[in-house]
Amino acid sequence: MEHIVRKLRKDETGILDDLLYEAIFLPEGAEPPPRDIIDAPELQVYVKDFGEHPDDHCLVAEEDGRIIGGVWVRIMDDYGHIDDKTPSLAIAVFDGHRGRGIGTELMKAMTELLRSEDYSGVSLSVQKENYAYRMYRKTGFETVAETDEEYIMLCRL
Repeated sequence: MEHIVRKLRKDETGILDDLLYEAIFLPEGAEPPPRDIIDAPELQVYVKDFGEHPDDHCLVAEEDGRIIGGVWVRIMDDYGHIDDKTPSLAIAVFDGHRGRGIGTELMKAMTELLRSEDYSGVSLSVQKENYAYRMYRKTGFETVAETDEEYIMLCRL
């Protein structure tokens, strides 16, 4: 199936809650957390009032009129925070659409967008067990710090 990558429209910001929930990494065999986990303050920093700040950017993949994935950035004090000039990135592709290169395409499109907006880098955090770590490396991210469970990664633009 064909999909397009485009900017998120202002009337679509509600999809970010769904994408945020989808972005939560579950190790093999783990039970999904309750949906209201996204209401936790440490997760709300990713979506609350999205689009109201100049450093909020979101691209989505759309197929047959439905959003099937998205990547978004904002400057926030999150797990991947590096400094107050570097936006942090979150990404999710809905189940049933993974493994088709959509995540990689979204990552490349977002780094191009940020480069065109004169950002010098974009950061993220990823759990060490998460298979997406390889995709992040492939799209230009390098590990700049780590905790027991996570890598903090930066893509220099």
